[in-house]
Amino acid sequence: MIGADAAAAAPRVRALVAALAATCTRPWTLMEVCGGQTHVIVGAGLDQLLPPGLRLIHGPGCPVCVTGAVWLDQALALTRLPGLILCSYGDMLRVPGSSVGTDLLAARAAGGDVRLVTSPLQVLALARAHPQRPVVFLAVGFETTAPATALLARQALTAGLANLWLLCAHVRVVPAMAALLADPACPVQGFLAAGHVGAVMGTAELAALVDRWRRPVVVSGFTPEELLRALLAAVTQLEAGQAHLANCYGQVVRPAGNPAARDLLAEVFEVVDRPWRGLGTIAAGGLALRPPYDCLDAQRRFGSVLATAAAADATAGAALAPPQPSPCLAGSILQGKALPSDCSAFGGACTPERPLGAPMVSSEGACAAYHRYRPVAVHRS
Repeated sequence: MIGADAAAAAPRVRALVAALAATCTRPWTLMEVCGGQTHVIVGAGLDQLLPPGLRLIHGPGCPVCVTGAVWLDQALALTRLPGLILCSYGDMLRVPGSSVGTDLLAARAAGGDVRLVTSPLQVLALARAHPQRPVVFLAVGFETTAPATALLARQALTAGLANLWLLCAHVRVVPAMAALLADPACPVQGFLAAGHVGAVMGTAELAALVDRWRRPVVVSGFTPEELLRALLAAVTQLEAGQAHLANCYGQVVRPAGNPAARDLLAEVFEVVDRPWRGLGTIAAGGLALRPPYDCLDAQRRFGSVLATAAAADATAGAALAPPQPSPCLAGSILQGKALPSDCSAFGGACTPERPLGAPMVSSEGACAAYHRYRPVAVHRS
């Protein structure tokens, strides 16, 4: 918010901060599960306005950050194939694979044809413009970007394109929230859920999560005022000993979500277990192409190439000295067990220009947010 909008909202923000202070009588720990929300919270300093004892931690809300290294390793292997065009979104080009310093930008510098795209439809245009060359799209993201990938798959299959494949790494948010709660060490007592995921998927999965784990979940928007309103709704429940789903973003999120988008997802994808960076394999945590769309699966088409590359990398790794341990706390940060400022490498050995972990790479990563807004660690007592 800037200018007149910010000035108009300031009294409402102050009123919500005061309401939180009046409502919160005990220590509580809440987690937001959206990288965009994290950047608003840190940028506006909302976490520093909270009453003593109310702690807000950052979850695995950045799809670029949680995309497993295995997908980057496979994409890197494909870039070595003569003539192949590898496409993905901008931040993915800088995310390291299994080894620090291995990313798609380095692959492009080494001669691979790696293209940055902002829409899957650009991938379709590339495949049509280069019918003699294989084109692979590394598709990442939560349920918010998966419908666009599903539309690409439908159009590619309808058009009969024989040179387009998808390396599909889409992940699902609610199973990750459940996986966090299943950890006995999880400190989370309530969630702020991402409004854009709810706009697609609706609220049924979140309601089931609340029923299973008895933690309040509040669907939130993205402005400081919307986030504080959602925090107040969550704290009010906790103080009253309640746990239910609340929708503080009802102007966008409907109980059924977007039926057309959900139907498209069900047509193109099936739910599968999926490895998440920093969290391990999450049951029902991903989306894979279902028949007949699985003919577009890059793993299926290039399986022998990927297996050979994996074996070669393993052999090369065994011949090298054991890697030095990294100070990077990306896994703990993605699980909400540490803040970026807790990491000894933050702002020194690890910066957006020289990232050690994915949360420093992505424009929605927690480490990137702290580096942008709090380059010097700020701790609250």
